[in-house]
Amino acid sequence: MKTTNNYFLNDLSVMVGRSMRHTFRSLDTIITVTIMPLALMLIFVYVLGGAIQSGSDNYVNYLLPGVLIIAIANGIGYVSYRLFMDKQRGIFERFHSMPIARSAALWGHVLTSLVSNMISLVVIILVALIMGFRSDASIVSWLAVFGILIFFTLALTWIAVIPGLSAKSVDGAAVIAYPIHLLPLISSAFVPTETMPGPVRAFAENQPVTSIVETVRSLLSNQPVGNEIWIALAWCIGIMLVAYFFAMGVYRKRM
Repeated sequence: MKTTNNYFLNDLSVMVGRSMRHTFRSLDTIITVTIMPLALMLIFVYVLGGAIQSGSDNYVNYLLPGVLIIAIANGIGYVSYRLFMDKQRGIFERFHSMPIARSAALWGHVLTSLVSNMISLVVIILVALIMGFRSDASIVSWLAVFGILIFFTLALTWIAVIPGLSAKSVDGAAVIAYPIHLLPLISSAFVPTETMPGPVRAFAENQPVTSIVETVRSLLSNQPVGNEIWIALAWCIGIMLVAYFFAMGVYRKRM
């Protein structure tokens, strides 16, 4: 007799489909994940861009990597929220009483976060092209950009899983998004770190978002990335692995 694990991919596809339907039926999710970063990009380029000395002739080129990071940060709050609601409603217990892989329900939320965020990023890039964004990057460089953004999305998603499964309230589950939003603001996403005061600059230059933003920016502008790409990947993969093990530990304990 075949075990439940033999049907893991089938179970996973059903769970991803369920989570994706919830995502696309939720107007507030679409607004927060896609429209808010677009509004931020429009404001910075057309309202504040003329006053910001970024060292680039085309500010939207400088700004885009940071907007992509903020879009991902916006999206992960919904992972915590939906996990918390599934836990509160007993959805996980209901799924576990059925002959399906126990981890499929959790992975459904994680992969939905990845897919919805990638769709959001593509939309933002298309709007940036309309606004004047131009890139000399090769196909390999574009693939590297999306590879880094995928790792970053998975890292943040697994972080979001932890409060989603362990929080005592909806507010507690969603609060994870707020500190993550601060990281792009205290980085080179909007202005060069050279313009910041000493202590702020030291933090900005040694936190993960700056390495990721600088790597993406260099790849999109077809400039050498040097060791920055390895630092960015080390941050993304390191955070993802640590968060994954903690999240799975919480999942096994709670469920």
